Formats: sequence, C-alpha cells, structure tokens
Amino acid sequence: MADDEKNFTAAERDAMKARAKEARAARTSAGKKTPEEAAQEVLDKIAEMPDSDRVIAEKLHEMVVKAAPHLEVSTYYGMPAYKKNGKVICFFKPAVKFKDRYPTFGFETMAQLDEGNVWATGFSVRKLDEADLAFLSALVTRAAS
Repeated sequence: MADDEKNFTAAERDAMKARAKEARAARTSAGKKTPEEAAQEVLDKIAEMPDSDRVIAEKLHEMVVKAAPHLEVSTYYGMPAYKKNGKVICFFKPAVKFKDRYPTFGFETMAQLDEGNVWATGFSVRKLDEADLAFLSALVTRAAS
C-alpha cells in the first residue's frame, strides 16, 4: 500500500482525484468549459447530494450568485465553488463528502475578509434562515470585492 493510501481516507483521495481532473481540464483548451457548462456541472453536483446537503447547497448557491454575480461558478475538489480571476473565493463542502456531522460554507485566502487580527473563514451550516443568508450574503459581497 502506498504511503498516500495509508494517510488519506477514500473520500480524501476521491477529492484529490477530482481536483487533479479539474486542474488538467483547466490547462487544456479541449477541457475548458464555458461558464454555462461549469455552472451546470455545479448544479449537477448539487442535485446528486442527499437532501440534507442539497437543500442547503441550493440556498447557498442562489445566495452567492445573487450577492456576487461576477464570480465564476465551478467545482473545487468536486464541490461547488465560486471564483474571481480563477481563484476560489468561497465554496460549499457537503457533510456527505467527508462523512462530517454538518456541511460547511467556507472562504479561501483570496477572499477579502481581513479585518482585525482574527476572522472566521468557515461556517458550519445545519439549516439556513433569512438572517443566516443575509449574514453570509454580506460576507460573500465583501469577500468578492
């Protein structure tokens, strides 16, 4: 058994394979997707999720594209992601992906969230109400600026 097979779970290896496939596709003109194709791929990934993740992912997807319509919609390690200039700003990690207790909505280092000495870059999500969506929408708007 190779060292990486000992150190990574099957879900982690699958995510790395998905990311490698995304990176290969981005490097070749044949693999490049139109924005519409990339967005449809994300919607297809969301549709494949179990209801507990899918309902949250649908709400977050709708919120992100409304709050920051200039972001590129794509996958990131096989998960829904939203990019600016090819760099991930925010993403949704379904609980089922790594057998977590809850899904996560997170921000990458390119997100313009720096404020003070400490700030959050990830949020556990069990369900979303209007106040939650407004809070995250404000963060997405700031992160994508």
